[in-house]
Amino acid sequence: MKKLTFILISIACGGCGFFEPSRAVLWTDRPEFALYAEYFNASQDRYKVEIRYVETPAQTLKDTKESPDIIVGSWLKNVSTRKLFTPLDGLFTKKLSKTAFYPGLLEAGLIEGRQYLLPIAFNIPTLVFTRLNSRLLTNPFSIGLEEFKTLGIAYNQEQNGAYTQMGFSPAWDPEFLYITVSLRNANFQEGDPLIWDPVALQQGIDYLREWMQANTGPPGEEDFVFRYFYEPPAVLTLSGRILFTYMNSPEFFTLPQERRQNLDFRWIAEQDKIPLAEETVYYGNYKKGKARRASAAFAQWFFTPETQKLLLETSKNQGIHETLFGISNGFSALRTVTEQIFPQFYPSLLGHIPPADFLVPSPGLPYNWPALKERVIIPYLQESIRPSEGETIRPLEKQIAEWYSLNKEF
Repeated sequence: MKKLTFILISIACGGCGFFEPSRAVLWTDRPEFALYAEYFNASQDRYKVEIRYVETPAQTLKDTKESPDIIVGSWLKNVSTRKLFTPLDGLFTKKLSKTAFYPGLLEAGLIEGRQYLLPIAFNIPTLVFTRLNSRLLTNPFSIGLEEFKTLGIAYNQEQNGAYTQMGFSPAWDPEFLYITVSLRNANFQEGDPLIWDPVALQQGIDYLREWMQANTGPPGEEDFVFRYFYEPPAVLTLSGRILFTYMNSPEFFTLPQERRQNLDFRWIAEQDKIPLAEETVYYGNYKKGKARRASAAFAQWFFTPETQKLLLETSKNQGIHETLFGISNGFSALRTVTEQIFPQFYPSLLGHIPPADFLVPSPGLPYNWPALKERVIIPYLQESIRPSEGETIRPLEKQIAEWYSLNKEF
């Protein structure tokens, strides 16, 4: 009788494991995973993945009593969140080896030598200019701060007391201010709640001030922006009004083709190091998840060049690539996909693929980093590069403490 009962239960469970659900619940802030799950579900009839959109997966996971199976999103590497995952070492096989991933990205998902998070997608800060000006640059895939600072200043033209042409100003994009201090080793990372190198941060701010002063000075830059920045920077670049503009890689690769075909780009780097954008996307299995086999099946399906090529083809055929870049709006963490398959869909990448050992992921950051950066770090940098005479800028430590006191939800 017991044997018969076991057989009946096994049949009812559909071979999915004793009392284990065959449907995995995936939480993500990446809408494109609804499409990815749809393709996985259609690829076989044993397991299903159900997508639930969660605006801040890391924060929600920390506070929830629910038990999703899979989490996909950014900001999962922080101490308070990563302990909620289960190791993924069992996923590594001959078909999916550790060498398939960019090593720095994979290493960032380790905890005490075990793989708790798998990288999915990353992005790179990008300097954009017209193809006609490519001859000015010395390196085929990257450019350092000093080189485009020098080229930008040499490009400036003044007429009747006003600048009619300008190479580049760090103040044109708030994100570029952060990239500069990061390249100067400010090293923002999770602490209590945030730590950084104050000496390196100040050196980065001083460098930005000197750059702006050598360019035209803040008044000249502000007047130029007022006169000409009613058009998008990419248009100003194409017209020759400016020499360079900063973009993140998804922004560049989703520009309209007729505009992008006349543009070229370089990755922003210093000393053979290319800093990756902080919002690198990672995959993790929640430690309280019940659909372990379904989760493993989805991961083994997703992390293959064949699957990701299919997803890229689908994106192109359905016109999704016009607003969504690559895999999960970024370069794939699988080296073969980025280095060999991406150029088939993005021909401008030919000759621009950076060496794997140049890519430097950001340190672990708090799960509320996007809000903290937008509301405190960036305003602090903007204020610091243009201090008013006699003005005292409040220390960053105090501004962060005040922000936390006013935002108890964090």
